[in-house]
Amino acid sequence: MASGAHIPHFANPPSGSPGSVAASSASSPSPSRSGMLHSFFLAGPAGRLEALLNEGAAEAPYASLVCHPHPSGGGTMHNKVVYHAAKVFSARGWPVLRFNFRGTGLSEGAHHGKAEAEDVTAALAWLSERYSLPIVAAGFSFGAAMGLRASCGNPAVRAFAALGLPTHAEGRDYHYAFLTRCAFPKLLLSGDRDQYAPADQLRALAGSAAPPTQLNLIPRADHFFTGHIQAMQTALGQWLQDTFLATLPQAPTTEVTP
Repeated sequence: MASGAHIPHFANPPSGSPGSVAASSASSPSPSRSGMLHSFFLAGPAGRLEALLNEGAAEAPYASLVCHPHPSGGGTMHNKVVYHAAKVFSARGWPVLRFNFRGTGLSEGAHHGKAEAEDVTAALAWLSERYSLPIVAAGFSFGAAMGLRASCGNPAVRAFAALGLPTHAEGRDYHYAFLTRCAFPKLLLSGDRDQYAPADQLRALAGSAAPPTQLNLIPRADHFFTGHIQAMQTALGQWLQDTFLATLPQAPTTEVTP
């Protein structure tokens, strides 16, 4: 990432799925059955962070976190890409945590542009304390950038899926030199027509990152995976299967509520 620079805010197309959420608003959710949704707040470095937790199966081998895109472009934890990525994790019976960055939705604090990585660290700590499970994290766009920065070097995180990781926008290149020291499995999943991540830059990034790093470019897909959400889900699910689940039984399916 460019030194001293903030990740640019990209306009989001209409996000999320229709429907309402009937959930508690407690400060921390109580244990419950697989598939249950909890709305709550977790403690963040700049104040309370609004969060949603989908409970996983009792025998879940991993927990998961999905981070949303830039709030200045309308990004929230209800973003369409984030929601559908979360469904991939939940379908495997894993608990899934989403949250709003500082200054977004009902989260306290003000948007910063770089300190949001500290919000990710707080969310990872909460998830690790609740489940005592290894974490497979993910993020979309700005959420991928902040999530990677917080996850690399965090012993609780075993892998990261970066969806639409930005490498070039508004005339500026964004670099992720820390990935050369990030040894857990990484997925770089983008469209080959991503307007904020030219394919040649993603190939160079994947080649310079510490192994194992997998690059998957979805044909004809743009930054928002418009018209290619299912292809994104399939690619993410296959990476999870190949990386973690080949020798594990499939957990019962649970549903993510938008």
